[in-house]
Amino acid sequence: MTAPRAAALAVCAALTVPAAAHAGGVERSTQSMNILFEEGRYIEFGGAFVSPRVSGTVGGGAIGSGSVLRNFVSPSLAIKMPLTPELDLAVILDTPIGASTAYPLGTGYPLAGTTATLDSAALTTVLRYKFGNGFSVHGGVRLQQVQGRANIIANPPLPAMNYTLQIDTDRRAGFLIGGAWERPELAQRVAVTYNSRITHRFDAIESFGMGDIPGSFSTTVPESLNIEFQTGIAEGTLLFGSIRWQRWSQFDITPPAYEAATMGQSLVDFTRSSTALNLGVGRRVTDNLSLAASLGYERGNGLPTGNIGPVHGRRSIGLAATWTEGPMRITGGINYTRFGNATTTIGADFRNNSAIGAGLRVGFSF
Repeated sequence: MTAPRAAALAVCAALTVPAAAHAGGVERSTQSMNILFEEGRYIEFGGAFVSPRVSGTVGGGAIGSGSVLRNFVSPSLAIKMPLTPELDLAVILDTPIGASTAYPLGTGYPLAGTTATLDSAALTTVLRYKFGNGFSVHGGVRLQQVQGRANIIANPPLPAMNYTLQIDTDRRAGFLIGGAWERPELAQRVAVTYNSRITHRFDAIESFGMGDIPGSFSTTVPESLNIEFQTGIAEGTLLFGSIRWQRWSQFDITPPAYEAATMGQSLVDFTRSSTALNLGVGRRVTDNLSLAASLGYERGNGLPTGNIGPVHGRRSIGLAATWTEGPMRITGGINYTRFGNATTTIGADFRNNSAIGAGLRVGFSF
């Protein structure tokens, strides 16, 4: 194994822990295609634990919300295997989006007692064809399921409301397509991947405490474009990074009864797309140990934000280590994220908020 290739092991370390929460606290997976470039047959499983600390105030700081975002776990599983010398197959299981919001009771905050959850899972199958001159193309299908529920409790000075929403699981498919160029002997690679939007059609039950109201509505998990790159910059040292653009203006949760009762408001929506940047350095310390450090930045999706994920952009730092022993690779990492200040649709200010994440990933060549 060449020195740059050994240092490349640290790339997985820096990317193991999600940067706490992306895109208004909704995005949970960056849909990375790094698994496609593993050598031979490889399987990897892991998970990340993220603990956000997000709180805000209304009334000029007189009334606090308490911490409104719950801890969450984001699991993943991926396997890659060659089918022919030119053709590789990868299968990835992850959680593309999610939310877990709970405004504590007894605070006097206008939304005290409000809860909301959004759960998802995606199974992605990708084929990669190598032309033999460093260039390759890849493409595949993503099968995605989403479900959720919400209980909105509004207290004065807001108009009083006790609203519940339950949406059934919906499964839809999308596609991805991309290409890459690489020089493995120098650990150089650039990969570009486009992920299509996936529009879900939900059957829903809404209620304002006076009987169930059945209905349906659509929500789009937006399209995205990923650019992932790396290059050896010295013996045993790797520079790596990514740029991710996602059209979050396509994402909107507007149940029909809620829309009618609030004169056209949405439960969740964003006004603009997001761009996330990550840059890091990996270093091989010994034949078994690689270390990595990375910085991340994401601009917000526009103000004011919704109340389900009241964050606006982020800055993050991550540290990680990878230990290899024969065919086994173990990666652990931590990530600290500082969220940008946000103003919500009810006029609350969310400032000086942060999150800590920790992740573990175990891989085997077989």
